[in-house]
Amino acid sequence: MSFESLGLCTELLSAIAAQGYATPTPIQTEAIPVIFEGCDLLAGAQTGTGKTAAFALPIVQLLSETIPPEKRRRPRALVLVPTRELAAQVSEQMQNYGRRLSLRSTTIYGGVNIRAQIERLHRGVDIVVATPGRLLDHAERATINLTRIEFLVLDEADRMLDLGFIDDILKVAEYLPAQRQTMLFSATYSQSIKQLADELLDQPRQIEVARRNIAADAVAQAVYAVERSRKREMLSHLIRKGEWNQVLVFVRTRYGADKLTEELLFDGIKAAAIHSNKSQSVRTRTLAEFKRGELRVLVATDVAARGLDIQRLPHVVNYDLPQVPEDYVHRIGRTGRAGEDGVALSLVCQAEQPLLLAIEQLLKYAIPRQTIAEFPQVAIKRGVKAKPSRKSAGPSKSRKTSASPAKADPAPPAATPRRKKAVAERFVPKTGRRGRRS
Repeated sequence: MSFESLGLCTELLSAIAAQGYATPTPIQTEAIPVIFEGCDLLAGAQTGTGKTAAFALPIVQLLSETIPPEKRRRPRALVLVPTRELAAQVSEQMQNYGRRLSLRSTTIYGGVNIRAQIERLHRGVDIVVATPGRLLDHAERATINLTRIEFLVLDEADRMLDLGFIDDILKVAEYLPAQRQTMLFSATYSQSIKQLADELLDQPRQIEVARRNIAADAVAQAVYAVERSRKREMLSHLIRKGEWNQVLVFVRTRYGADKLTEELLFDGIKAAAIHSNKSQSVRTRTLAEFKRGELRVLVATDVAARGLDIQRLPHVVNYDLPQVPEDYVHRIGRTGRAGEDGVALSLVCQAEQPLLLAIEQLLKYAIPRQTIAEFPQVAIKRGVKAKPSRKSAGPSKSRKTSASPAKADPAPPAATPRRKKAVAERFVPKTGRRGRRS
């Protein structure tokens, strides 16, 4: 099937061709006709399969057919997303398609000055891409009018529920007209997603183009078992030995992201961190530098798992396994996108084995294990020989004594200064710049 057969107009076909896409993905093939029919839609597809274009293309075309004459247009399409990064990504695609049809779009999210957003809304827009919290702030301030919304899209709806946006989403829906077309897109299905669909959708058509909760086939996965204290050392080894030029590394905490970035920089590997404690301007600049190839490693928390769209990203590393198994699928979905091959590696210590088991139960298969001889899962302990006791001789309290008294251990020979120095040098553990690394 071709994009022409989906009923898209000439302007949008030109925009698609300019982006280098020749044929629609399965989610686009099934979703676009349903949206053109005016039906509500509940769509499931694994991450990286083109969900954004699946709703952006038909919405832009339908809006262009009836452009209001007034200069200060009120929004007629609303896309709700879970993160700032995803908002920027979706808005970029909306702008690419909309500008060819004289449509205006804008983004609304927290972490930046609200005044600039108010000014853009005042000038008039057709499409708004927003995170629920900041949009609700605008609605309560009456700086946005949502009474003309014709299309509502919930993108990555499962992630929004995971982040606790359910109440904000329902409050936003109270500002919308009852007569609208609603689309819910999600990488995974769950009971809570179905309940949200019952609240917001009216007799939706349901499509699912991939097995639920399954990682993309284009991603080659592997697990490396390694002691926690040697993870950073192994990561640096993999990057150097494999000559990786671009790798996205996921960690569990913001502190961990900053700490790992600092250590990679010490190893001579150009890296930067992105997480919720960074200002939006810093996050935007860091992501742009990574996309341009100016950074070799981008260290991120799960705030970026759904919002990053990096063309031909070759490697993803789970430095820490996620607490929620579904997040593993979203993380590794940053590679192997749009038909490209990708590699996703996980560095797993002994304490993370239960998390790995939960991920494999979700995937319904075991992730291949790989090893590196220099990095055993349990490192060889060095310098742990017990020093001879200097206490007075006598039987150990933990041993049972016989009727006859045991012979006392001979007293250790007197140590000369030279002997003391040799023993001290022998048992000093090897250390790195931050303490023991071996």
